Amino acid sequence: MRKYFLTGLLVLVPLAITAWVLNLIISTLDQSLLFVPEAWQPRVLLGADIPGVGAVLTLAIVFLTGVLANNLVGNYVMRLGERLIKRVPVVSSLYGSVKQVSDTLFSSSGNAFRQAVLIPYPHADSYTVAFLTGVPGGDVTNHLVGDYVSVYVPTTPNPTSGFFLMMERSRVRELDMSVDAALKYIVSMGVVAPASVPAAPSAK
Repeated sequence: MRKYFLTGLLVLVPLAITAWVLNLIISTLDQSLLFVPEAWQPRVLLGADIPGVGAVLTLAIVFLTGVLANNLVGNYVMRLGERLIKRVPVVSSLYGSVKQVSDTLFSSSGNAFRQAVLIPYPHADSYTVAFLTGVPGGDVTNHLVGDYVSVYVPTTPNPTSGFFLMMERSRVRELDMSVDAALKYIVSMGVVAPASVPAAPSAK
């Protein structure tokens, strides 16, 4: 009975977690229906709420926004809107910070979270997987002696919380591992290990 019970758990737990995550994502995206006039709501037009309609609407809005922002008129409107936002005292600083982070993370030309690395953390005799996010800047560079890089150390099992560290480049080892594989490794607490890569032969 114990064998069958454990087998059932191995089958149902991943399915249940996957369904829960998908439900959470779809429910969040469905909130876009709150901005749709009540006469156009699915429950009015079709007589029932249909999960996922808001998610499709959200994805369509994101896609259309990208299309508009990539043409001349849309780009002008976007810049005009940003100039107006920057005139609002509190909103301007918040929007500027969020936009700078999003540009760094999602820009195809950016380097943030493009490389998984191995670093000594939290002390010299233990190691963890982290991600390169760039190099220190501003007045921080005036107080660091040597070549430093910025890294983000995600926590397990929730990688959205973590620690920002500045470390000497010589102590950071780049890994032959994709970001997706590294995230799975971290979230699974080391259970889902990436495929082993043969070490490069040392030069003699």
